[in-house]
Amino acid sequence: MRVYKNEKLQALDIEFTAPRDGDAGYDLYSIGEYILKPMERVLVETGLHLEIPAGYVGLVKDRSSVASAGLHTMAGVIDASYRGELKILIINLSGADYTISIGQKIAQLVVMPIYTQTVEVVETLEDLADSERGAGGFGSTGE
Repeated sequence: MRVYKNEKLQALDIEFTAPRDGDAGYDLYSIGEYILKPMERVLVETGLHLEIPAGYVGLVKDRSSVASAGLHTMAGVIDASYRGELKILIINLSGADYTISIGQKIAQLVVMPIYTQTVEVVETLEDLADSERGAGGFGSTGE
C-alpha cells in the first residue's frame, strides 16, 4: 500500500506507520480540532490519501478508547480505486460534548483482501443449499 500525506499532515509531523506485530490496524489521526455535541456527526480530516492495492479494501474501525467515550465511526469502506483524502465520519453517541484534538488517534484502518469471485444469483429460496444452521438467526446457536 502506498500513502500520501498532504501538506497539512506533513506540517504536523505525524507519522503513518505499519501496525505493531500482532496488531491489525493502522492508527488514524485527526488533523483538525472538532467539538461534537451529543448525537452530532462530523467528518474528520486525516490528511491521508491511500493507494490500496487492487483486490483489497480499507475498513475504518473504532478505536476502543474513543468508542468507550461514546464516539462511533460510520461509513468505513475505502475502495482500492479511491484517491481522495481519507476522512472519517464520526458520531457522538454519548450524552456529553466531546472534543477531538489535533493529533489525536481517532480510528484505525484495517486493510483486507476482498472476495471477487463470480456471484451466482438463484431465482428462489429453495435453490439455496441446505446447511446445519439453516435460517436460524439471533440466538439460534445458543450462545
